[in-house]
Amino acid sequence: MSIRNIIKVLSIVLLIIAGFMLIPLIMAYYLHETAPFKGFIITIALIIIISSIVLIIERNNKINDLTARDGFIFVTFAWISASLFSCLPFIISKSIPSITDAYFEAMSGYSTTGASILIDIEILPRSILFWRSLTHWLGGMGIVVLTVAILPMLGIGGIQLIKAEAPGPSMDKISPRISGTAKKLWYIYIGLTIIQTILLVAGKMSLFDALTHTFGSLSGGGFSIKNKSVGHYDSAYIQGVITFFMLLGGMNFSLHYKFITGKISQFLRDQELRVYILIFIISSLLITFNLMKHEVVSFNKGLQYSTFQVASILTTTGFATADYELWPYFSQTILFLIMFIGGCSGSTSGNIKVIRFMTLFKKGFNEMKYLLHPSGVFTLKVNGHTVRKDIAYAISGFFFLYILILLITTLVVSTADVDIVTSLTTSLAALGNIGPGFGLIGPTENYHFFPAYVKWFLSLAMMIGRLELYTVLVLFTRTFWANR
Repeated sequence: MSIRNIIKVLSIVLLIIAGFMLIPLIMAYYLHETAPFKGFIITIALIIIISSIVLIIERNNKINDLTARDGFIFVTFAWISASLFSCLPFIISKSIPSITDAYFEAMSGYSTTGASILIDIEILPRSILFWRSLTHWLGGMGIVVLTVAILPMLGIGGIQLIKAEAPGPSMDKISPRISGTAKKLWYIYIGLTIIQTILLVAGKMSLFDALTHTFGSLSGGGFSIKNKSVGHYDSAYIQGVITFFMLLGGMNFSLHYKFITGKISQFLRDQELRVYILIFIISSLLITFNLMKHEVVSFNKGLQYSTFQVASILTTTGFATADYELWPYFSQTILFLIMFIGGCSGSTSGNIKVIRFMTLFKKGFNEMKYLLHPSGVFTLKVNGHTVRKDIAYAISGFFFLYILILLITTLVVSTADVDIVTSLTTSLAALGNIGPGFGLIGPTENYHFFPAYVKWFLSLAMMIGRLELYTVLVLFTRTFWANR
């Protein structure tokens, strides 16, 4: 492990973040927002000073090949450092004066959770709101993936960094070099961002509103600049556009690349994508008919509300257009169940992911076959490819750890003297990077009432969930630090 290499690359990551911070800085200057301007300028200056000192000291130290262990440490501390420095403008401008609340909001942004402690969002300066939304746009594709895309010098060890940031069951390379893969993913991400922004502006949204809601849609983040979230606009067109792009964000971005490059058949044959779309369609229709049965809304309105909310929860975005806690219990139960799923592997969504459920389902089905035919040979396949036993075991271990951490987080949250529904869905919403839940953190509520220690624990849970457990948890094992 090379601590010096890790610190050097961390300083570069912070400089990249400072570069993006120039955008809200210019906004604050143009809009005469004095306090935010001060917050951004101080933070940028602080990052430049610290990073410059590190880079000067380490100027003769070339970044060598980074190991898997280095990747785990670097990625974890990159997310902690990014959230820490990104919350400074909130604190300095006094938009969010509490360091606990400011860090919670920043981590919620980068982890694309969308959980907020803000009671009245609309009173905040526009530059602060823009930076808040920009954090989860950066976190959606991954700040480390961005670093690898920008810095060719990380080409040797870049694969270790990306694997540590997105350690899912599949890591598709769409270019011979990992830096090339990272660049193509970001090109697609930026392209979709531009298209959605144009479509929202066409729906009579202001450019500012369109950009911030686009950031929240594609990233699976869900930060809105309105107290009523997307419901503020009361527009079927806007809801339709956001629904569509939330679903795109929840798809594997390597499939987007295949679609763009004309490999339509490979795109359509992907089993995970098919199951993902099937879950969306079935859940939406069941909720629509349930709303109609209870005479809550008409079919058209029911379909509009259900498709939006199912897409929002399934992709772990967290936007809302209605208070789903007022819906029939059957509809609420469907939303609760899909809170466990998430989008596809290689997407901006958090949570367990569709492909893991597919693998576990097929594994369980094979076990039943073994009971009937003990001498039989049954191969576990996904997308026509045999799933290696080590991958199947890793997925089983992931699922167990996910449930274990969920239960531990629920126990911690319950110490704040909140009901079991709130405790469970708060934990699920944080670990699954969803944002809203049920009970005291429903779609019309937020996280402001939790004591500081719960907010810090939930911040950790959001990061653990976003980095898919192993990257962070491995740092707490004795084996990781042995024989360093």
